[in-house]
Amino acid sequence: MSIEKQKLYNEIETLPEELTNQVINFIEYLKLSYIDKEAPDTVTIKSKKDLKEKLQKGLDDIKENKVFSLEETFAEIDNI
Repeated sequence: MSIEKQKLYNEIETLPEELTNQVINFIEYLKLSYIDKEAPDTVTIKSKKDLKEKLQKGLDDIKENKVFSLEETFAEIDNI
């Protein structure tokens, strides 16, 4: 275990029980924030305008029969 992780573990051990859920929530938030930064622009939503544009592109792709099966979609997600 790294020194940083050991220090974190020691801090967690001294926390009052009522703060445990808050720490867990914050750790989950940090992990999601990191994942968001690593995700390609094609799968992240940056604003309402961006969401509308991506939804419109999806609808256009459906009209042009540019669709993928569920298995193909999950395979692509696994490659991210």
